[in-house]
Amino acid sequence: MPDAARAGLGEFLRSRRERLSPAALGLPDRRRRRTPGLRREEVAELAGIGVDWYIRLEQGRTVSPSSTTVEALARALRLDDTERAHLRALARNPARTAFRRERVPDATRRLVEGLTQPAYVTGRRWDVLAWNPPAAALFTDFGVVPEADRNALVYLLLDERARRLFGDGWATQAEHAVAQFHAAHDLWAGDPAFTALAGRLRAGCPEFSAWWDRHDVIHSGPGRKTLYRPGPEEFDYATFQANEDPALRLTIYAPTSGR
Repeated sequence: MPDAARAGLGEFLRSRRERLSPAALGLPDRRRRRTPGLRREEVAELAGIGVDWYIRLEQGRTVSPSSTTVEALARALRLDDTERAHLRALARNPARTAFRRERVPDATRRLVEGLTQPAYVTGRRWDVLAWNPPAAALFTDFGVVPEADRNALVYLLLDERARRLFGDGWATQAEHAVAQFHAAHDLWAGDPAFTALAGRLRAGCPEFSAWWDRHDVIHSGPGRKTLYRPGPEEFDYATFQANEDPALRLTIYAPTSGR
């Protein structure tokens, strides 16, 4: 039977295999292909591993590929640096206990609430766990919504106010957020909390399925966003990982006006 802890690894391998063009890799295409991309046996041959072994990996079976095998698969699937790092994380991902919403330490919460720039803290599932008044004024006051809705993805993808706030850049921001969430979701494949959130986003956001099914993964980093309140305003933003709990991420926005 498939192993839930390995399901993310299998899904990621399959998605990367299906996006590759045999012609681009110089592979013969003598038989008609019923599905896009490479065949499993072609990936196994390129990686120098057994076909049965690779099939078990894609099926999420309980197998533990060595670091050498992981690197060979990354080369065979032409992964970029971000995808390669994600594959490594999936390969070493242990079985996890059921997800529980994180708790923000009191000192961190007080620090966030005292900042003059918009700031908030999110967890592994993008739940919004702490925020300050400037963040509530810029985005939305998460204190007046049910706890189940205190989630950055629920706000960005399902709240019409977010579409208005991001304006023409909403689709780009939302697509990037989905790819970032996919990286976290894969590590928690099969967990009811992550599965339920992905299902809710698929049901409520018309664009979500196309983005999600591509299985793109990216990591967050600093940048600049244009927000409309109602006119355009530019903000720089950066995300920081908490030392006391690496699952917690602090995001701070700063307006670029006046610089």
